Amino acid sequence: MTQETKGVQPEPGSQWYDGEAGPLVRPYAMTGGRTRPGPGGVRLDLIALVTLDSGAPAADDTALGPEHRVLIGLCRTETQSVAELAAGADLPVGVVRVLLGDLLELGRVTVSRPVPPAQLPDERILREVIEGLRAL
Repeated sequence: MTQETKGVQPEPGSQWYDGEAGPLVRPYAMTGGRTRPGPGGVRLDLIALVTLDSGAPAADDTALGPEHRVLIGLCRTETQSVAELAAGADLPVGVVRVLLGDLLELGRVTVSRPVPPAQLPDERILREVIEGLRAL
C-alpha cells in the first residue's frame, strides 16, 4: 500500500524511494544505458563461472560504480556463476552481464564458459567406462 492509497501525500522526491523496496534505481542508470557488455560483445551465459583475477594489478575500486564493487566483493569469496552473482547482488541478470563485461575489459575478473553439450562425451561411453572399472 502506497502513501497515496492511505490518503497521505508523498513527500517531494519520494517517488524514488519505496519503504519496502528501498531506493529505486533504474537498471539503465546502472549500466549507463547499455544493454550489452562491452565492444567485444562477450556472451555471458547464466552458468558461466566468474572468478576474481588474482593476477590483475591492484586497482583503485573507487573508480568503479557501487554495483561493480558489489560484484567484485561477491567474487572475492569464491567463484560464482552469473546467475548466482545476480541473485547475490539483487540485480537483474541483464545488468549483471553488462557490469561483468566492464570488469572483464578492465581485467578484474575472468570468465570460464560452460562446455557446449556437443563437446561433452557420449553418455554411452561413460557407462561403458564405469562398467569396465567395476569389472576390475
